[in-house]
Amino acid sequence: MKSETKYIFSKGDLSRKDFSIKYKNETGNFYLPIEKIKEIYCFNELTLSTKLLDILSAAGIVVHFFNYYENYIGTFYPKKSLISGKLTIKQAKAFEQNRLTIAKAIVKGIAQNIKYIVYHYYRHGTKELKESIDFYNKDVEKLLENAKDIKQILSVEGKVWATFYSTFKYFLPEDFVINKRVKRPPDNPMNAIISFGNTLLYTKTISQIYNTHLEQSISFLHEPSEGRFSLCLDLSEVFKPIIVFRTIFDLVNNKKINVEKHFEEKLNYSLLNENGKKIFIEAFENRLNQTFEHPKLKRKITYKQAIKLDGYKLIKYIMEGKDFIPFDIEKKE
Repeated sequence: MKSETKYIFSKGDLSRKDFSIKYKNETGNFYLPIEKIKEIYCFNELTLSTKLLDILSAAGIVVHFFNYYENYIGTFYPKKSLISGKLTIKQAKAFEQNRLTIAKAIVKGIAQNIKYIVYHYYRHGTKELKESIDFYNKDVEKLLENAKDIKQILSVEGKVWATFYSTFKYFLPEDFVINKRVKRPPDNPMNAIISFGNTLLYTKTISQIYNTHLEQSISFLHEPSEGRFSLCLDLSEVFKPIIVFRTIFDLVNNKKINVEKHFEEKLNYSLLNENGKKIFIEAFENRLNQTFEHPKLKRKITYKQAIKLDGYKLIKYIMEGKDFIPFDIEKKE
């Protein structure tokens, strides 16, 4: 697992010790060098000092907080150094004038990446998936062309995801098949692991957008609202099939995660236990940091870097009018 992200699962205290982060729990003291960390994930009760927040802010380290039930609480977000008033104004204008164009591009990107995942199983003999593949190939673009407002676009997005969920019964064990997506709270193991993975991806996207000049509260597919970074929801959507769901499918189909061992029985298996979280996080980080050759950049990048590049694509669209085409796993760009 990459050292730039630190996950904390046990109760303890976080404080500053010289130019390091001191983490103290019941087993002892641990020291985390500032220069090696970009993000900290806290999955239990922690006490933090203001001196620590000061050094975290200076180092640009983002801290994400979760409660016991894996619900995302919030993020400590250092004072942003990459600020552009000109971009923020144009981003707001793009919301007013070009929201539907950007939202449609995002939904099209989701569908293309889902199709890539589903086609993998079709190619390996699961012929029942042909109808779903035809839907992504033929119907999604027509539905988006006919969509006249954001509600209709969101309706298309709903159909895109619902069709995807309906394919699970053809290539997943029965324990991980779902009839519908249930988020709050998740009602079975698959909904639980999806929610956990989506939240991790959402927070990773927060960290990537932090390193651009984009304003996190101005979104296009999701409704901008107070109290959340809604642009992260937009940009993370197209990466869910290729990061979150590929991770889930690999873990489940290769029996690295199962219901009896890795979920909380007392909560009807609708919550990953600590061991399950650790297994998922390791696989998720490996997927996120997997490299591939970018055809235009002519160099290898990671999927995590691809998220930030989608932020730059959006900036190019807002500032220069260049087409916004979210990441396509088949084209690797």
